[in-house]
Amino acid sequence: MRVSKVSIIVNVLLSVAKLLAGIVGHSGAIISDSIHSASDVFSTFIVIIGVSIAGKSSDEDHQYGHERLECIASIFLAVVLLATGIGIGYTGITKIISGNYTELAVPGLLALVAAVVSIVVKEWMYWYTRAAAKKINSGALMADAWHHRSDALSSIGAFVGIAGARIGYPVLDSVASVVICVFIAKASFDIFKDSIDKLVDKSCDEEISTKMRKVILAQEGVLGIDSLRTRLFGAKIYVDIEIVADGSKTLNETHHIAEMVHDAVEREFVSVKHCMVHVNPEEEKEK
Repeated sequence: MRVSKVSIIVNVLLSVAKLLAGIVGHSGAIISDSIHSASDVFSTFIVIIGVSIAGKSSDEDHQYGHERLECIASIFLAVVLLATGIGIGYTGITKIISGNYTELAVPGLLALVAAVVSIVVKEWMYWYTRAAAKKINSGALMADAWHHRSDALSSIGAFVGIAGARIGYPVLDSVASVVICVFIAKASFDIFKDSIDKLVDKSCDEEISTKMRKVILAQEGVLGIDSLRTRLFGAKIYVDIEIVADGSKTLNETHHIAEMVHDAVEREFVSVKHCMVHVNPEEEKEK
């Protein structure tokens, strides 16, 4: 929530500054970029709502929690981001195909300075938000971080376009708007894909599974792993494990082994919400 508040304040100030710089400096790219920054404010509100709802405790109707609602917020954010990009790209393409390049105003120095300031500020916001997203494993907050990064990239495009327009190629300012559109669309697709993966029980990546196997096999009494299945549930992970233990052990002994595996997995992997362990007896032929 602290990161989101900082994000809102920075984006409001930055979008107003870029809008004024774009109007005074006659730069369509910077005006488009200011709209992008303004959309970040809206997206941050979506993040706040999504994270708040996802953090609610389990209840009678939602016994597995509400984590997936954060994915819904991320999908909504991706759609808003894409719509913003399409609008910016459409404006740029309209100016390009009009062919009246000589009538396009040459951006002023103020627009160029605004682009540089935007690049620095938005890149800092990306790393600031990204660190928080990794700390709490939040997909919606990570989506907001990429929203900041796409804004930084769009500002780079605006800088190139403005600089090109100032050296005698006014159309480059409009070309920059189209490039900005592409960056925004790419960020939107990545956010959308990540959210869908978390909604359809996608497995964890191989690196996490490999580390998890090592932790399981390190527990006393575990002779092998018959099955290890993982699924993403919003920002959390559910794990189903089938381990092999000595079939001659008592029920209490094998239950203790299963509990050790369960506790070790949830202790070593903080993103694991729940771990289910099933014990299979070692086959005679394996002995």
